[in-house]
This record gives sequence, structure tokens and C-alpha cells, in this order.
Amino acid sequence: MIKKVKRPRKGSRIAGLSPSSGAAQMFPHIFDMGLSNLKKHLGFEIVEMPTSRKSSDWLYKNPKARAEDINAAFADETIDGIICSIGGYESVRILEHLDTESILKCPKFFMGFSDSTTFLSYLNSLGMVTFYGPSVMAGFAQWEHQPEAFQKHVTDFLLTGEIPYEYPPYGKWTDGYANWTRPELAGFCLPFENNDKGFNFVQGERAEGTLWGGCIEVLEGLKGTRYWPGEDFWNGKILFLESSDKKPSPMEFGVMLRNYGTQGILHKVNGLFIGRPDNYSPCEKRELEKVVLDIVDFELGLTDLPVVMEMDFGHTDPKWILPMGVRVEARKEPKGMKLLESPWL
Repeated sequence: MIKKVKRPRKGSRIAGLSPSSGAAQMFPHIFDMGLSNLKKHLGFEIVEMPTSRKSSDWLYKNPKARAEDINAAFADETIDGIICSIGGYESVRILEHLDTESILKCPKFFMGFSDSTTFLSYLNSLGMVTFYGPSVMAGFAQWEHQPEAFQKHVTDFLLTGEIPYEYPPYGKWTDGYANWTRPELAGFCLPFENNDKGFNFVQGERAEGTLWGGCIEVLEGLKGTRYWPGEDFWNGKILFLESSDKKPSPMEFGVMLRNYGTQGILHKVNGLFIGRPDNYSPCEKRELEKVVLDIVDFELGLTDLPVVMEMDFGHTDPKWILPMGVRVEARKEPKGMKLLESPWL
């Protein structure tokens, strides 16, 4: 039975912490802007955890301290939820220090993306709903320069929206943000591209299942470890995957995806969702689609597996909030995606 969490509300006390990198210390103006927007636009009260502004070097040398911030945020009855500052590259090292027994006794709203995949996917596999979505510095810091549809999505999803919840088709997207080393550009995004067609059903017409996934490169660090889900976990899942700003090539993405086939995972899931790849050219996107279909169709013979690409989650903006552990439906006609089950208590 999945453990759902208490919904945030205006006045909720939200912990900001840095379980991966020390970008909050390197770019304090971006971190401060994200925290300010969470207060101004969502009405949250922010609690900064002890290690949230530590340097990347300090955080790297102290994985236990990073985990203890998470443990403390769950243990503190006055804290209603957690939003990560940003991603990184080695948060897998904190997993052994998480007090999962205590965390699962008091489940809370917990959101991040990218390297946050490690603990979000792991805690979900243990039975708690977690949230793959914008972080303080990558998403919320840019609130006032994001499309209005993003602002409405976040507000509706977190504070007011009802179930079933229809995900908005974002009409434009961007690959990133203005130079963070220039404080006068804080909060600005790179130029937006039009997204007239929305996401792309490259195989199948409808998919329904329970969400689980994250950043495909980060998940590579979990495969074969005690943090990787067991064989029965995958039945009925919608596997969602996206690639990081390190921009693995279409072929590199395919090598990682092929392993899900080799493990038998793609034979068990109800669908495969792939986020819009960051900094890909139109030609690279077409190549990625071919690589994915070659693996799913030709190599594995899974011609009935729904495959949806160019979805609005991951390292491009604006981002959806995807709750791991609850059911969604995506359809080709009329095109859309719907959350069928509430993640909230």
C-alpha cells in the first residue's frame, strides 16, 4: 500500500536542503530568488537546513550530514515538506545514511529532480509517494520569467487542483537559464521555443499505469545495488526517463535503455515516457526516436508498448510535477495526460 503525503498549503513550512551539490553557496542570489518565490507566490514558510548553503567540497566530504538533514526534516513535526535546492552527481552516497524506517513512519511532500532521482526513486520503491519536479534553483528561481501555464500548473497541483488532474500542454519550452555568474540576469531563462505539437506518441495510443523513474544517467548508479527495485516491482508501472544537461548522445541513451530490456523491465511496464532531451537539435531528437524504437520494437519485439516522447519533465523548462507511486493516463487522441489518483492524504 503506497503511503501518500499531506498536501502543502499556504503557510506550510517547507525545508530547503542541498542533498547533492553546493550550488546554493556558489550562486546564493539564485538560491535566494528561488526561496523568495516560494514564499511570495505559494505562501510557504522556508526552513533552511544546516547544510543547505555548504560548499560542494564540504558536501562531497560529508554525505552523512546531507542525509541527516533529510532525516531531521522528516522527524521535525513542524516541517510539512521538502524541496531540494538543485541536483548534482553523487547523492547515491547518502542512501546508506537515510533513516528510512523513521521516514516511512511520517511521510512528507519531497520534491526534486536530476540527481535527486536517487533518494526519490528509492523512497518510492519502499512505499512512499515522492515528487519529480522543479527545484529551488532550477524552476522556482525562474518563476517570474516562466510561462503562465507553469505558474498555474504548480499552484493548482500543489495547492488547489482536484483529481483527476489534467496536465497542461506547455506551449513553449527552453533548454536553460541565463548565465548564473551575472546576478543581474538572475531568474531569466534562455529564449523559449514554440511547442505547437505537444508530446509525441511514437508508439501506441494510450498508456495507463503507476509512475516511477527519473534521470536515466542517475538511475545507472542504482542498478544492481540494494536500492534497485525487485523483479515484481515493475508490473503495471509507467517508466519515465529523462536525460541530464550533460547531454548523453542518442546512442548513449540507447545503451542505458537497452539494459531495461535486458533486465526484462520493459516487458513488464505499461508504458515508457521520455522527457524532452536538453540541448538536443531537431536532428538529434529524430535520431533518439529511432534509437528508442529500434530497441523497443526490433530488438525486444514490444510493438504494443506505448512509447511517448518530448514530454514536459526533466532538464528543460517549464517542468511538470510527476508524483511517483500514483496512476496516470496518457492518450494520443485527444492528446493529453491525466493524473487519475491523488498523491495526497
